[in-house]
Amino acid sequence: MIPNFKYNSPIDQTGVEERIQRFNCRSIKKETKVIGLKLALSMIDLTTLEGKDTPEKVKQLCYKALHPSNDITDLPNLAAVCVYPIHVKTAKISLKNSSVKVASVATSFPSGNASLKTKLIETKYAIEQGADEIDMVISRGEFLSGNYTFVFDEIAAIKNVCGKIKLKVILETGELSTLDNIRKASDIAIYAGADFIKTSTGKIQPASTMPVTLVMLDAIKDYYLKTNIQIGMKPAGGISNAKSALQYLVMLNETLGSKWMTKEWFRFGASSLANDILLQLGKEKYNGVYYSKDYISL
Repeated sequence: MIPNFKYNSPIDQTGVEERIQRFNCRSIKKETKVIGLKLALSMIDLTTLEGKDTPEKVKQLCYKALHPSNDITDLPNLAAVCVYPIHVKTAKISLKNSSVKVASVATSFPSGNASLKTKLIETKYAIEQGADEIDMVISRGEFLSGNYTFVFDEIAAIKNVCGKIKLKVILETGELSTLDNIRKASDIAIYAGADFIKTSTGKIQPASTMPVTLVMLDAIKDYYLKTNIQIGMKPAGGISNAKSALQYLVMLNETLGSKWMTKEWFRFGASSLANDILLQLGKEKYNGVYYSKDYISL
């Protein structure tokens, strides 16, 4: 049964924005910047979720996750490759004997408009194909109708199927309208059994923003202070440059602390981000000169 969440006051949007401004004023340079960029690279879930996806495209994505650059050495593997259930087996074979996880969207991604029976079948199929992680979407229509118990029970049912498989619950924050709704949806997902909470599918704008992510981090923090249980966070969509990634990491560290500063507890759902990070690392390597994009796979 869904807990009875009680809030003393609505989310202070002005206060959230002021905190964001402070995070964005932090200056990160030289060796610390390189360390931060490599950490951000290791946290990326490379994603292909298109109708034109093919096994060959998935194989290429897996190769990029294992070999981010043909020129820069000492780079970490990326965190995961995220695909539709039908492509999980291809990704699993391509990533065999590596640390890169295979994540699969499920539950009628991206709309979530399907019966629970259909969502459970899809989730089971992805797991049977070898998925290490499941990214599910909540039923936003039910949430916006105030049917919070429905949303809670659906997440709990999917988590029951997942068992030890990590479950990332996508709120699709661009459709939830307010920071108060985002906080409520975060709490519902966490208490229903989510291992991660995730901002967006990447199909709706606005996708991830720093204010939205901060509200979700605060929900994780409050839950941790009550239970001593860690929950992961995944901002997804709209994070396309290295500077933004470093600002997110500053926010993460100053909100949740060093325990969350690993790919086990924080991910970026932003495939284009990887290339910009590689360009910035190349700039550091070659003393301020950007190196050719020919060294970076598309």
